[in-house]
Amino acid sequence: MTVDPRCGAICHPWKHSRHSRPRRDESFTRAAEELCVTQGAISQRVKALEIELGIQLFKRERQGVVITIAGREYLSVVRTALDHLAAGTERLLKHQHSGVLTVSTSPDFAAKWLMPRLSRFCDAYADIDLRISATTPRVDFAREDVDIAVRHGDGAWDGLHVTRLCSEELFVICNPRLVAGHQRLRHPADALKFPLLHLDSRKDWARWLAAAGVGVNRELHGPIVNRASMLIDAAVDGQGLALARTALASWDLLHRRLARPFEQALPLSKLYWIVCPSTTAEVPKISTFRDWLLAEAVADEQRLRELTSKLASRR
Repeated sequence: MTVDPRCGAICHPWKHSRHSRPRRDESFTRAAEELCVTQGAISQRVKALEIELGIQLFKRERQGVVITIAGREYLSVVRTALDHLAAGTERLLKHQHSGVLTVSTSPDFAAKWLMPRLSRFCDAYADIDLRISATTPRVDFAREDVDIAVRHGDGAWDGLHVTRLCSEELFVICNPRLVAGHQRLRHPADALKFPLLHLDSRKDWARWLAAAGVGVNRELHGPIVNRASMLIDAAVDGQGLALARTALASWDLLHRRLARPFEQALPLSKLYWIVCPSTTAEVPKISTFRDWLLAEAVADEQRLRELTSKLASRR
């Protein structure tokens, strides 16, 4: 047997009533108003329910209706069911705004962008319980328990809601000591006087030197690492010059742990993107985290412009 769950709302008007013999305009009428239907529709639903149950729930009298003993017992069951449904709905809606939020990203982005500023999000949104998963493989939203991700690529991922985090370019970074004093870096060619640090291969440095108009008549040397975060940390420690992308170098630049000695930069075709399933893009806690990421990126861009302008005026 199936029972239309909306029939429970027919009993709802008596939930807090002190009268055992409610008049028609205090019962079916109120139920009709709550359900946005006519009083006649309510009466028909009650009759249909009584036929399906084979039990009389109300006695029809000239001046109104009277709930039967069976109806009162059934009311207790329906009332309990509605209370459970309301509680479950409240928990579900609360879960959309708070609770666990699992974020997937690369180890480099987690280390150099997300973790340094994570406390700001936690302070602002204490009801959201962040779980950060830093892995190299891209997350499969259909198979993994992940809500949102920050991916590096071209942004062409079908079936996903994709938002660009920020614009980026590739430029030289170094310890601030190398841009001060008599031996400081003045011209792009000066880069060849220092150890060059490489990510994955030496191709990027060859491209940057060529774009800066620096002729190189010898093979480039210097250690090659496979993690951008390792490369940036080595530059912070003064081990040499490195090429870094805007997003990963921004925190250290803004906190003066790194300096950018030259304006010359290379464009990048692959950027960082905020990604989640299209079906969950507007879930409040997911959109809250996405908006926070974007706000942080915009603030970084503004502060980097101001910092670059100040440094340029001092040279």
